[in-house]
Amino acid sequence: MAHSLKPGATPATASAGPNQPNLDSDAIWEARRDLAACFRTAARYGFEEGICNHFSALVPGYDDLFIVNPYGWAFRELTASKLLICDFHGNVVAGEGQPEATAFYIHARIHKNLPRARVAFHTHMPYATALSMTEGDPLIFAGQTALKFYGRTAFDRDYNGLALDEREGDRIAGAVGDADIVFMKHHGVMVLGPTIAEAWDDLYYLERACEVQALALSTGRQVLPVKREIAEAAYQQMREGDPESARLHLASIRRQLDAEEPVYRD
Repeated sequence: MAHSLKPGATPATASAGPNQPNLDSDAIWEARRDLAACFRTAARYGFEEGICNHFSALVPGYDDLFIVNPYGWAFRELTASKLLICDFHGNVVAGEGQPEATAFYIHARIHKNLPRARVAFHTHMPYATALSMTEGDPLIFAGQTALKFYGRTAFDRDYNGLALDEREGDRIAGAVGDADIVFMKHHGVMVLGPTIAEAWDDLYYLERACEVQALALSTGRQVLPVKREIAEAAYQQMREGDPESARLHLASIRRQLDAEEPVYRD
């Protein structure tokens, strides 16, 4: 299901010099470790799908370079040093290997066209993906966890096959609008965020909200949404504390990995 980057996009590894970026700073290595922790924990929760799916984050201090996972590695195998740094033209400027083709064409265009999206997590995680395949809007704002996403979701209804060129990446970026959560019809989800911690927090709670909704729908009984005014108020309550809660959430998964899988930091 995965495809390597097109032959014309030849990776070129660059080292720091007078005309090269410094990609070995403490801030960049900390971002690599944060992202590696997200990959490893996503695998633990069953959010991954083989060697497909991809997370990316703009490189701290740069608006035209992004960190992304290399083609051919499962989430549970990734470490900080295995992650690639790419530019928006398909060049690998740090790391060994290449990004998967759809990872490049979706993520490069998301980051280029939507500067607010400093982080982009794309998965086919089962419950969110299942709801993207059903009739109507995927998320019903019926459970408390779902209210975290009230007014923050978009639905890209135009499934167009694999994203194997810039046009499809541009189309997806255009469908996002002001949303942070994008359900992609027949495909999966994309979570956009200003920080790795906030993207991770949203990804985790989105799947939990979708899981509970799927269980509720499986009863065959009507799922009743929360009244709009209460949903809006609860959303505001949650969003006020989200950045700090997300920071603590990421710190928590890193502590667990430090104790159980410290290799993620390497």
